[in-house]
This record gives sequence, C-alpha cells and structure tokens, in this order.
Amino acid sequence: MSVASLVSYEQALERYDPVLGLEVHVELDTVSKMFCGCPTGFGAAPNAQVCPVCLGLPGALPVLNERAVESAIRIGLALNCTVAVECRFARKNYFYPDMPKNFQTSQYDEPIAFDGWTEVEVDGRSYRIEIERAHMEEDTGKSLHVGGATGRIHGAHHSLVDYNRAGIPLVEIVTRPIVGTGALAPVVARAYVAHLRELLVALAVSDVRMEQGSLRCDANVSLRPGPDAPLGTRTETKNVNSLRSVERAVRYEICRQASVLGDGGTVTQETRHWHEDTGITTPGRSKEQAEDYRYFPEPDLAPIAPDAAWVEELRETLPEGPRERWARLQAGWGFSDLEMRDVAGAGALVLVEQTIAAGATPAAAKKWWLSDLARRANEQGVEPAALPVSPEQVAQVQALIDAGRINDKMARTVFDGLLAGEGTPEEIVVAQGLVVVSDETALGAAVDRAIEAHPDVAAKVRDGKVAAAGALIGAVMKEMRGQADAARVRELINSRLVTVTPGSDLASQ
Repeated sequence: MSVASLVSYEQALERYDPVLGLEVHVELDTVSKMFCGCPTGFGAAPNAQVCPVCLGLPGALPVLNERAVESAIRIGLALNCTVAVECRFARKNYFYPDMPKNFQTSQYDEPIAFDGWTEVEVDGRSYRIEIERAHMEEDTGKSLHVGGATGRIHGAHHSLVDYNRAGIPLVEIVTRPIVGTGALAPVVARAYVAHLRELLVALAVSDVRMEQGSLRCDANVSLRPGPDAPLGTRTETKNVNSLRSVERAVRYEICRQASVLGDGGTVTQETRHWHEDTGITTPGRSKEQAEDYRYFPEPDLAPIAPDAAWVEELRETLPEGPRERWARLQAGWGFSDLEMRDVAGAGALVLVEQTIAAGATPAAAKKWWLSDLARRANEQGVEPAALPVSPEQVAQVQALIDAGRINDKMARTVFDGLLAGEGTPEEIVVAQGLVVVSDETALGAAVDRAIEAHPDVAAKVRDGKVAAAGALIGAVMKEMRGQADAARVRELINSRLVTVTPGSDLASQ
C-alpha cells in the first residue's frame, strides 16, 4: 500500500481510536555477554567475539552475568516495578539463521521486574505509561543480506551471519496497552522512548545508541471504533531505531490500518518492517502466539532469587527522578519551558547536558545542537546522537569561538570537518587555515572600501540607522571570506560613520 493511497491522518483519527503498545529492547553496557565471557564491544570484525557458549555448541554451559542482573533490577526499580522474589529463564524456541542455538534464552512467565509505571509529558499534559514487565534475555546475531536494492532478504544474492551480537545482555521493557492518546499517539510514542533513553543514560546501564542497535523499539499499533470498544488487531513494527522513526512508523501504521478497515478489510496480526527511505511499513511474518514458541524452563540455569537487602541497596543507587532532573537542569541552565521542550523534543537533552559539562555555556550548547547539528542529523535521517560529533568536540569548537580564533561561520566549516572525520577541531582549524582576521590595518582598509562601495548604506548609518550597518559588515565579511572579526568590523564602521554622544542609545551599540 503506497503512501498516496492512504487516508489522511486526520481522517483516520475521525474514524478510529489508536491504541499503542511499545516494546523497547535495551542492550546492557556490560563488559562480557549474558552467559559467557566474550566481549561486547561494537564494531569488531564479524564473528570475532564468539565462543562455544554463545554459538550454542554441544556441551557448552551458560554462566549468568551478575552485572546484567544488577542492571535489570535497577531498570525495574527506576520504572516503579516490583522486583521478583524469584524468577527463572526459559527457552524461547524458534528457528532463525541469526539464532545459533535455535532458541533464545529469555524469561517467559517469571520476569525479573513487573507491574510498573512511568510518566511522560506531551504538550503540557502528563501521560501515565503502565509497564507490564521488564525481563532479561540475550540478543540475537545479525543477518547481512548481500545484493539487491533494499538490504533485505528479498532480492539479495546471498546472506551472511555475524554472531558477535549473539548473547549480548538485553532487557526488554514491555508496556501495557497505551490508551487515550488520540491524535498525539505518535508523539507520545516518541516521547516515551526518549524518556526511557534519558533514564537509561542516567542509570549508566546502556550507551543507548539507537543507530548501533543498543536501543530498539518494536511499536505495536491497533485501531478500534471508539474508546469504549474492544481492542483491535495489532501489528508490530520491528526494530525501529530512531526517535524520529518511532513517530513516523506509528503515524503510518495508523493511516494504513484505517485505510484497510475503511475498505472493508481486516488487519492481519503480523510483524512489519519499517523503511526509513520511503516512510512505509511492509509485512514481515505472521505474529506467533506465546504457545507457538514452546517455552520451557532453561535446564542449565538455576532460578534467580535476588536478596531483598541487595535490592534495597540497588534502590539507593538510583539517580534522581526524571521530573526532579528536568527541574534541576532547567533551573541551572536558565531555559524557559519552551526551550526545554525543544531540547527534549530534538532528542538532545543528554547531548546539551554533556556539552555544558565539557565547558560550553547552556546557550551555546543549545544553539549548536538545535540548529546546525539538528539540521545535519535531519538531512541524514538520524538522531543528533548518531552524528560523529561528540559533546566534547562541540564544547571545543565553542571554546575556539570564545577565544576569538574562529567565528560562527568558521565553526560550521569545522563541523563539516568533524562529520568527515578530518580530526579534532584544533587540527581542522590548522589544516584549513581558519583564523579570524583582527589586523587593524587590513580590517580598516576593507571597511573603507565597503563604505565607498555602498554610499547609500553609509548615509543611513550616519543618519542614525545603526541597523543598516549590517549590510556593510556583510560586505566586509564577503571580501575577507568570512574570516573577519565581525565585532571589530562593527566598531570600525561606527568609528567612521557614527557620532556618539554620552548617554545616547548609540553609545551601547
């Protein structure tokens, strides 16, 4: 079904009430895998981080990662969940090429944490998100489909499997049906995933890099005729890996399902693939029920019985709550409510915080992440955090501006270099000869030429229209290829054209 054939979002909301269910998979930031000692670092050569245990070879026995259990408990506590007195692992049986054991070690009817809740705020309204469970499991490997136009199995010449990711510790956070969101359903879904990402960063349990797959969202969507009607048939859009895509995928599925129902059809319960380039979902496989996986208790792992005193010790390690953290940051940064919402909506709250911690002012950190860097991320269809520019580098660029060595225009050139992997901000400045010209003789001569070339503008400045000096400054900057000290250029223009009397408005210009 093409986008052009869909009913509009407004029409879909006139006819149906959307219901969400979000399953977020979090790769834990542990040194080793869930059941073996293999490293978990991202980007290693394919199949370089594997062993008999995570490959599921005969006779290999798993050993539980204690740090993973600790992280799972802290996540559960932060989401106001009840921590199980005793729980166990199960084998989730299904065949997939990236599952070397032909089953996934997960938790079924006994999760480590359950019955929780959290809240997100959208457009000044708070939405309570009920958490059904947070359970532990191991990640799968990764299939690489070679050839074809889409990178998927259809049309590929052949497929390869990289098992490095197989066995990495995961916590899956599953919500109960999210109702009452109406037209804001896609925005609430995005806000919830953004909220989880910030919470997980504060807990220091995951690097939550969505572009690398360490935070992935499965978005369940169903429609019903009205808020009092039974829940409709849901679809599950798998492995959505950016905040922007979560919002877009939910919006598309609402329109698609409304179109199917409006034409007299029925929605098929199935998984679906999200296509970032075209903005649509396509069918994956029919969605199995729990019994189809033939769960049974994992015989090689003993049940987990967290000591109550240990759980309380972990509770004491939790960071401040999201509302308290938001209020503290806003007060410290001096941002308005709208500015804070803009930062959070752009997925840049943590980035701005880290840039400030690296030495930039709040205003400068916000400026770069919400303007130039946000634009570049949007052009690439990724989140700002996915750009190859770190908060520390942004602070370094701002430090060069504050020192008078470069200006904002040159800073944008430095960011181009950072995105291209050309080195540190300092190395890029040196390599490209980026330097602000402050030489009085050179600047004065350029100012005189600008005044001579634009006599009408100069006359306006003499008449007291100080804002008109912007055109002269622009002419000087153009002549000097953007490398002039703009503040000093303004001073030189005023010294030549403006007669300033003490106490006048111009004295402060």
